[in-house]
Amino acid sequence: MKTKTSLLPRTIWTAKHIWSLESKPLLVLLFTLVIMGIGEGLILSSNLGSAPWTVLSQGIALQGNFSVGLASFIISTIVMLFWIPLKLRIGIGSIFNVIVIAILLGITVAYLPYPDNLIWQISYFFSGLILFAIGTAFYLTCHLGAGPRDGLMVGICHLFHWKIGKVRTTIEVAACVLGYWLGGTVGIGTLIYALAVGWIIQGTLSLFRYYHS
Repeated sequence: MKTKTSLLPRTIWTAKHIWSLESKPLLVLLFTLVIMGIGEGLILSSNLGSAPWTVLSQGIALQGNFSVGLASFIISTIVMLFWIPLKLRIGIGSIFNVIVIAILLGITVAYLPYPDNLIWQISYFFSGLILFAIGTAFYLTCHLGAGPRDGLMVGICHLFHWKIGKVRTTIEVAACVLGYWLGGTVGIGTLIYALAVGWIIQGTLSLFRYYHS
């Protein structure tokens, strides 16, 4: 049976409490959320396909005739309702997750030069994917609370004792399929992201577990 500790290993930067203001976990949290925001910006700027949840936001926005931003907010709210039966708690990391990633995503897309050839597009995409996935593993091991979608992933893993790679892949593929069905735009990058991000997160967490066991 997989426990909470084994799923998200404790590290030298793990906080003592979900609302802890200790300097080390907060610094790791903020730094990795910045990395994740840049990673999302690189993926978006690569123009090889949006992340699955963005595709879902696009589809819902088209069907509801409102902005993608509003659609994303609605999705996050609905996802967090599923936290209730999964007995998940909001922490300081949950709040910073929403704010910091959004800010860095916007800055990256606004100021990063757009790639003018396929090689640069591919470089942007895979750099962004790796930064986002590894950053996800780092901020989750701070134990300061997860963002809406990461919390859903962790909660399902705890409930059914499944591996993160399988759960995250299933969630991302489901978001991709539903978003496409609603009219969202899917690219090759969307599919690669959906199939790879969960396994990179799981692999990174396994390294933490090995070096901090």
